[in-house]
Amino acid sequence: MAMVILGITVVALLSGVTSGMLTMRMARENLRATQIMVERTETLRLYTWDQLITPGFIQTSFPERYDPNTTNISGAGPIYTVTVAIAPVPMATAYSDEMKQVTVSLNWTTSGINRSRSYTTFVARNGLQNYIY
Repeated sequence: MAMVILGITVVALLSGVTSGMLTMRMARENLRATQIMVERTETLRLYTWDQLITPGFIQTSFPERYDPNTTNISGAGPIYTVTVAIAPVPMATAYSDEMKQVTVSLNWTTSGINRSRSYTTFVARNGLQNYIY
C-alpha cells in the first residue's frame, strides 16, 4: 500500500514539474515576443514619413531568434516569424491621409502548438520622428 501511495506521489510530482517547466517556457516565449514587437514599433517611429510610405523600404517579413546573442538561427529556441503590415487608417477622418496603421504580427511554435501575437499602432506624418535631432 505504501508503494502505491509513493508511486502516485512521484507521478504527480513529475507531472507538476513538467507542467511548470512548460508554463515557464511559454511565459519566456511570450515575453520575448513582446520584446520583438516593441522593438519593431519603436524602430518604426524613428523613420521619416517618406521612408515609412516608400514600398520596400521597411522589411515586411523576416525571422527573429529567441536568443538574439546566438549566431545560429536553428537550435536556439523557437524562431519567430515577424510580419510588419503598413496600411491606411481604417476610419474615415479628415486627417486619415496623414496617418498609417502599423500591425506587427509574430508566429512561432511551442511543443507543437502554433502560437501568435500581434500589436497594432498608428503612425502620423507629423509624429515623433520630426522631433528627433
